[in-house]
Amino acid sequence: MNIEDLRDYCLLKVGVTEDMPFGDNTLVFRVGGKIFLLTDVNTYASINLKCDPERAVQLREEFDYVLPGFHMNKKHWNTVLIGTGVTNRQLREWVDHSYDLVLASLPKAQRTTLLEASE
Repeated sequence: MNIEDLRDYCLLKVGVTEDMPFGDNTLVFRVGGKIFLLTDVNTYASINLKCDPERAVQLREEFDYVLPGFHMNKKHWNTVLIGTGVTNRQLREWVDHSYDLVLASLPKAQRTTLLEASE
């Protein structure tokens, strides 16, 4: 999955916005103002994704291209190396997981507003 496909996939999700709050290199995707994915737009060598802590450890043990989140809380974030064996299916699944975690963490009223706006 190239960066354009990743961007398109993220923006299809309800309530997703993108910005570059950390400079011209780091593309950030958010839902409800909270980050669920980051990547370097120049290199696209990796992406950072939010992850359930137990699942994060499991993925790191199972796949050598999943590492503790670079510059992130290592308990809740993974860095996935692109071009090292990760499949498009895995990326979509892990992006979905990250998005769902962040969406679920939003206050109920905000979640409801986002979901109703998509109908």
